[in-house]
Amino acid sequence: MLSEQQDAYGRIVWDHLHGKPSAEIIERDDGWFAVSGGAPNYFAEFKDWPRHQQVAMQFVRGRVLDVGCGAGRCCLYLQKSGHQVVGIDASPLAVKTCRQRGVNDVRVLPITQVSRALGRFDTILMMGNNFGLFGSRLRARWLLRRLHALTSPDARIVAESINVYQTKDPDHLRYQRFNRRRGRMSGQLRLRVRYRRYCTPWFDYLIVSPEEMKMVLAGTGWRVQRFLKSAGFLYVAVLEKLP
Repeated sequence: MLSEQQDAYGRIVWDHLHGKPSAEIIERDDGWFAVSGGAPNYFAEFKDWPRHQQVAMQFVRGRVLDVGCGAGRCCLYLQKSGHQVVGIDASPLAVKTCRQRGVNDVRVLPITQVSRALGRFDTILMMGNNFGLFGSRLRARWLLRRLHALTSPDARIVAESINVYQTKDPDHLRYQRFNRRRGRMSGQLRLRVRYRRYCTPWFDYLIVSPEEMKMVLAGTGWRVQRFLKSAGFLYVAVLEKLP
């Protein structure tokens, strides 16, 4: 479990919930850093979500596991829509934020510790670019097989990612080349999150093109049913379970 000092993301959403200004700094292992859209996005109401995320909710069915639930925006929307939802997040303060906002079932749990103890799910939800939580091609394939074992026969994964190649930014292109030289996928980022005096440990975060996603899925028991495009680089993949 993250220590208080390491729970930078949780502190961001907790402070925002209590009316304090907060800014999320994303740092990459090549020295690049940026300020993200931050807490307002994590608390956005459904009417303010990007259109592709709104459409993605139409493909959610049955009992839902919201992986990396953050401040709980998807959990709360789906609860109101009549779904039974279990939210999980590695951040203790994010989970505390979700509970205070009214999420019925939310737990401190990283994706690598998901097991049958949670029960069976009909939809695995990975919004907010959370396909990235798979971390790497190898870990993604291991986790996809694990998710196959704890989902219903006609289950879906609804996951958001970014087409890593839709950029002309020289810093990002240079980083992609750096990754390929060290045997990593172009979009396998090494990141940490900073906020005030808080800082997470370094972690891998995987962003993939649609074609790369198909490659990662091959042989895991999942395939792409459809892609939902956005006006920018983001997209949502609706994945269906193979027998």
